[in-house]
Amino acid sequence: MNIVKQSKKISELKKGDFVTVNGKKLEVDAHYVFEDYKTTKEMLVELFDPKTDKDYQLRYFSDQVEETLKFYELKEIVYEETDIDKIEW
Repeated sequence: MNIVKQSKKISELKKGDFVTVNGKKLEVDAHYVFEDYKTTKEMLVELFDPKTDKDYQLRYFSDQVEETLKFYELKEIVYEETDIDKIEW
């Protein structure tokens, strides 16, 4: 995974911001704590493609963003992990 550019910390992303993953510009719909593990938090960034209305997620742990950042695409009713080649926000 190659984080090309960060306009702000990932923890500061909010509704209406944009994230580009593998050349696809996605809009942030929500950003919240998915699971709190006392020493770290699993975070979820809900994304959608305004052109196709497809849904995506970024998931990461607050204490190890670069090592744990994962990207998922909604297929039918389940999110499936997809490789990240390049990402920026």
